[in-house]
Amino acid sequence: MEALVADHHVSLTESAAMRVQTLRQMEGDSALMLRLSVSGGGCSGFSYGFTLDREVNAEDRIFEQHGVSIVVDEASLELLAGATIDFVEDLMGSSFTVSNPNASSTCGCGTSFSV
Repeated sequence: MEALVADHHVSLTESAAMRVQTLRQMEGDSALMLRLSVSGGGCSGFSYGFTLDREVNAEDRIFEQHGVSIVVDEASLELLAGATIDFVEDLMGSSFTVSNPNASSTCGCGTSFSV
């Protein structure tokens, strides 16, 4: 698959990094990293997945910002290149969000997208 955006990098806002740090403290494991993945499905074709992980696989890329690491596998990175991960809190709740320049459309809930 050819990259949709030349910048094979994923960014993390300070708010998202602070949330990852909070989650690491809650889990009692400072080695945890935020793993972002893309899988088929969701209402728009692809969906984002967020997990905490301490393992790094051979096909993973690691991006470090604001004192935390984000891990993205190479296949997902093709669809996420140039994306920014944020953490937002509002009246509806709190969640990680993805601003993805490769997405041609997103669903109303913000967890799935199409290219």
